[in-house]
Amino acid sequence: MAAHWLCLRFWVLLGWFSCVLNHLTTGVLGEKLDSCGNLRLGQYPSDPKIDEATQEAESCRGRLAWVECLPAPNITCRLDNGTELRFSGEEVGFNKTAPCRNVTGYSYKVAVALSLFLGWLGADRFYLGYPALGLLKFCTVGFCGIGSLMDFLLITMQIVGPSDGSDYIVDYYGARLTRLSINNDTYRRTQLSP
Repeated sequence: MAAHWLCLRFWVLLGWFSCVLNHLTTGVLGEKLDSCGNLRLGQYPSDPKIDEATQEAESCRGRLAWVECLPAPNITCRLDNGTELRFSGEEVGFNKTAPCRNVTGYSYKVAVALSLFLGWLGADRFYLGYPALGLLKFCTVGFCGIGSLMDFLLITMQIVGPSDGSDYIVDYYGARLTRLSINNDTYRRTQLSP
């Protein structure tokens, strides 16, 4: 009878020990690996290639751009196919979508300049793809000036845009857009207030 209890204790302790060992190897010591798509912002840089003419991502389609994300060096995560990989910082780990503007080639500066100087002839409406309104403005000399003033205000406030529904190309005074990114080497200032 005592041997039976001793054998039972042995199997209970062995089961408890294996549970503790399993917990230590997957939970505490060697964290469970998460999917690469769930990495935090500082763990992967994702800089899309910017088109010089439109100043938007080159891969922008339908207001979304596919961006290649390169996990930082020494980050280990699980790929979509289930394999675990430790990254060196040079290989693409996954793709994400980033919002972008739908730009087809209409310049905001050109539209405002045409509206200001040649709006009474309908040049602004012809440029934006509204030929019927452009012809009407041409025939009525910009609706006797009132339509030209209204169009100038509407185009300046970007209420009236290109007829295809796209956004204007807005020049940022000759400066290229740069994306700021935060990584593990970024200096973090200590927080003074809670």
